[in-house]
Amino acid sequence: MSYPEKTENDVLIITVSGEIDLENSGNLRQQVHGALDDNKAVSVDMSAVNYIDSSGIAVLIESKQRAGEGSKEFKIIKPSEAVVSVLKLAKLISFFDIEN
Repeated sequence: MSYPEKTENDVLIITVSGEIDLENSGNLRQQVHGALDDNKAVSVDMSAVNYIDSSGIAVLIESKQRAGEGSKEFKIIKPSEAVVSVLKLAKLISFFDIEN
């Protein structure tokens, strides 16, 4: 499974929808990390995510760290209420660059 991508203003945007859990977080990891290898800035649109578990949060953390190591930019765009509630619960809201 791969997620749709588009480029706007030199930023690759990956649009994620549905559930991000152990079953599909590996696909998301592979796609985001590949995008970070090939682009200076990557954003993940999470407006249509209705569930995210710890494996999905781990992908986001790893992606932010990978971007930082490569002097690249990683943002979360329009996180859904499901995503925001898990990020708040994990005390990670301020860790990420989030664009509403």
